[in-house]
This record gives sequence, structure tokens and C-alpha cells, in this order.
Amino acid sequence: MAQRILVLHGPNLNLLGTREPHLYGYTTLPELNARLSGLSSSLGASLDAFQSNHEGELVDRIQAALLDGTDFIVINAGAYTHTSVAMRDALAGINIPFVEVHLSNVYKREAFRHHSYLSDLAQGVVAGLGPQGYEAAVRFAVQYVQPA
Repeated sequence: MAQRILVLHGPNLNLLGTREPHLYGYTTLPELNARLSGLSSSLGASLDAFQSNHEGELVDRIQAALLDGTDFIVINAGAYTHTSVAMRDALAGINIPFVEVHLSNVYKREAFRHHSYLSDLAQGVVAGLGPQGYEAAVRFAVQYVQPA
């Protein structure tokens, strides 16, 4: 059975390609999702991507992962990384391994971005590699959930 990877994109990531391209690049969200889908398929996994600007919708999707066969989550929670105890609690509650991803290097930015409510629960954190960070996370996810 193919591994199932869920990629979650938080608020404002629907603006990729146009929002502050000096920080986030020119790749659009549909282009990124297509790249990740192709990569996961080439690695023998299936990928579902979901984006929302609404915290509750992201929490609902995290909880749904418990029932839909998701094996691993790749999450860029956007600004919710620094504010959402609700997303942290949802991730802790479902106990599905995940990697936290950030397109920009949050440590080269404002001090409030240096704290994450998710990092200590994550298998790993990728920051500052642009879209390649997502690709690294997908590769890690496939390797992590491969049967021994």
C-alpha cells in the first residue's frame, strides 16, 4: 500500500509567487503542489495538499488525517506557527509524525518568528530552502514511513 502524505499550507500561502517574492520566491502554490505530487508519486507515495487561511479549517484537516490513512504530514503553518496552540494540540492529539517547513529562514527575520509552537513535536524542521525545503520534507516523509 502506498504511503499517504498530507501537505498542509497555512495562511497567505495561497499568495505564493506574488507575495514578497524576495522572501518566498516566484513559485505559485499550484506549481509547488504539482512538483510535490510528482515527487511523491515517483517515490511510490500519494500526496494530498490542503491550504487554508483559517485556523479552524487547518485544525479540522489535521484531525481528519487521523481517519483518512495519512502516514505523515508536511506542514507550513505560516503565521500560525508562532501563535496557534490549537494547531499544536491537534498535531499532538493525532500522533502522526510531521515535519515543519518554512520557505524563508525565520531566524533571519523578526524576533517573533523565532518561536514555534510546533517544532518540539516535529520530527524535523526545514527553514530557508524555499520550495526545495518542501521537497526535502517529502523525501524524508517517504523514507520515514517505509516498512522496515
